[in-house]
Amino acid sequence: MRLSTRNQLDGIVLSVTRGEAMAVVRVRLTGGDEVTSSITRDAVDDLGLAEGSPVKALIKSTEVTLGVE
Repeated sequence: MRLSTRNQLDGIVLSVTRGEAMAVVRVRLTGGDEVTSSITRDAVDDLGLAEGSPVKALIKSTEVTLGVE
């Protein structure tokens, strides 16, 4: 599958925390950083996501917010 999304980051699922309708998926990227994604429980099941699953994080945003103290 080819996608237009430019930010495609390889990683491994660290954890899947299921809520009532949504799930929070923590992913450790190849470089050691972590990202978190909130997706539906159905998507977790459809993708077969579990701890240790290899994934590709696809990041596409029209806005990036930065903050400093």
